Amino acid sequence: MSEAGELEALVSQQMIAAMKAKDADRTGTLRLIKTALKNRSIEKRAPLTQAEGEQTLATMIKQRRDSIEQFTKGNRPELAAKEASEITIIEEFLPKALDEAGIATLIGGIFTELTASLGHKPGPKDMGAVMKAVQAKLQAEGLRAEGRTVSDLVKKELAG
Repeated sequence: MSEAGELEALVSQQMIAAMKAKDADRTGTLRLIKTALKNRSIEKRAPLTQAEGEQTLATMIKQRRDSIEQFTKGNRPELAAKEASEITIIEEFLPKALDEAGIATLIGGIFTELTASLGHKPGPKDMGAVMKAVQAKLQAEGLRAEGRTVSDLVKKELAG
């Protein structure tokens, strides 16, 4: 069984446990996860790899963060709280995300490498190259980081 198949099986297992515990919110969120994974697999017309499964869940988290922002602006705290609880459940199935300090350390290492290869410190025009290097490093090490946080830290480092 593929690793993403294991992820789907784990979600199904958790969903059954949530149903037995009569935890409607958790059951609903787990159904959303299972459906998203299944739909992605159907779009691809093949079983998902572990990375694709994780990417699908990361997309779900990003959508919920955007919704929280909109609900907060629209003065709907109860809907924002529901989205936040869904994020917590979705994150259970992903590797732990790096915190800001971990991301900053990773970016510092990449800046050192790029400075050596370019012969000068990367500037604002090198944003794309730096982001690409950071994403490649994260993926190679099996780490996860919030894209917006990475982007903000890279911009700060480029400006500094």
